[in-house]
Amino acid sequence: MSQSGPFPSEFERYSRQLRFAPWALKGQQQLSQRRALVVGVGALGSVSAELLTRAGIGTLRLVDRDFLQISNLQRQSLYDERDVELGLPKAIAAANRLGRINSNIRIEPHVADINFRTLPKLAHEVDVIIDGTDNFETRFLINDFALQHDRPWIFGGCIGAQGQTLTIVPQQTICLRCLMPNGPPPADALETCESSGVLGPIVQVVGAVQAMEALKILSGNHDALNLHLQVFSMWDNRWQQMKVQQGPQRSECPACSKRDFPWLHGRQGSQLQVLCGRNSVQIRPQHEQQLDLEAIGRQWRDAGRVASNEYLVKLQREDFELSLFADGRAIIYGTDDLLRARTIYSQFVGN
Repeated sequence: MSQSGPFPSEFERYSRQLRFAPWALKGQQQLSQRRALVVGVGALGSVSAELLTRAGIGTLRLVDRDFLQISNLQRQSLYDERDVELGLPKAIAAANRLGRINSNIRIEPHVADINFRTLPKLAHEVDVIIDGTDNFETRFLINDFALQHDRPWIFGGCIGAQGQTLTIVPQQTICLRCLMPNGPPPADALETCESSGVLGPIVQVVGAVQAMEALKILSGNHDALNLHLQVFSMWDNRWQQMKVQQGPQRSECPACSKRDFPWLHGRQGSQLQVLCGRNSVQIRPQHEQQLDLEAIGRQWRDAGRVASNEYLVKLQREDFELSLFADGRAIIYGTDDLLRARTIYSQFVGN
């Protein structure tokens, strides 16, 4: 290899982390050959994706089902007002931004919903999965996939000024279902960013911890992993590590022990989902399809204001906004009523 200073020239931009003794050249070389999947590039996903990009990961796969709105900018650090004006899907806007930060890595954006059909394709051959989602159904799906395919994944979540993260390594640590054997809690039992808000600094903290854990995995430093549930309450100035028992929970876990993966096999999960903090509902069709968005936009011209780009077509009316993607998935903004959302979808898209 050619040299530029003390490091190979292709790694010179990473010289400061190369000087960190536990990392050094070996860690950088391993990272440059590894792949990570970030599921959701909103708040947490923005932080972890940017840190992995700057660190020099080999391949970064970004998956997000959503498009940008002005309220995202308060905490989703990859984006700016121009991205909102363009109506870009988050995955595309994130890839554009990250590509300007580091053109030497491979970035693969996917405008898609994570479900039992799409996750096996999108998580194929990745070395770690980072949770940037806002709902437990998707997390349980990731947990199922990770256990079946022996992939580490890093759970993260935040609400208000509190956040938590847990690194899950199959066959070594407890999993999400060990902690919640009955599956996701009822929707009305959970706080959301719509009901309780969220502050930007806690997003940065949790996302940074997730990125650090991912870097340990991707560089081969598994001994440095923090395998405890970490809880951060920044408003109350409390940072905690909660020791979780490994043996008893795993031996009784339906996923770890009994190898039951209902989310991955499509026996669990819904077609309709209220989106956090958006007063909106996502509807996912039962079967994959490929719609002609341009033709649909023409059909909608007399129904309201229509806007489109290569990724979606949008219908804006006084009482709701409908964004439709080519795979038939739609986000209906202006309601969190599942029945009303289904009625709108049937009226403008079909059954």
